[in-house]
Amino acid sequence: MSAVKTSILRVQTRGKGLYEITAKLEKALAESAMTQGVLTVFCRHTSASLIITENADPTATADVCAFLEKLVPYGNHYTHTLEGMDDATSHIKSVLTRTGESIPFESGKLLLGTWQGVFVWEHRAATHTRQVTLSFVGE
Repeated sequence: MSAVKTSILRVQTRGKGLYEITAKLEKALAESAMTQGVLTVFCRHTSASLIITENADPTATADVCAFLEKLVPYGNHYTHTLEGMDDATSHIKSVLTRTGESIPFESGKLLLGTWQGVFVWEHRAATHTRQVTLSFVGE
């Protein structure tokens, strides 16, 4: 019989960048006592997002961040600036990436690839405490 367990993970950011949460997800899975199923990870914000990407070589994540900065440059040519000059760019970056991921697990382990890690991608320059909802579905 399947069960559902949901919790909130709080991630403190220090401005723009990637913040790996893989170990925190693994810890939450262990605490759930579930052994097989699917973990859904959902970022509850419109100016931050989630990605799964390489976590072994920091130049891989640096390239991903640099690419998105070139694609959506900071500047005063945007209309939505209610919360600052990075307001519109942060929302656009969030729309272009993802706010949710699904990760299967088996034998109490996330079935990520060898070089895969899960990251919160902070798009704002200021520090924030981001909330990420974790829902474990399985047994």
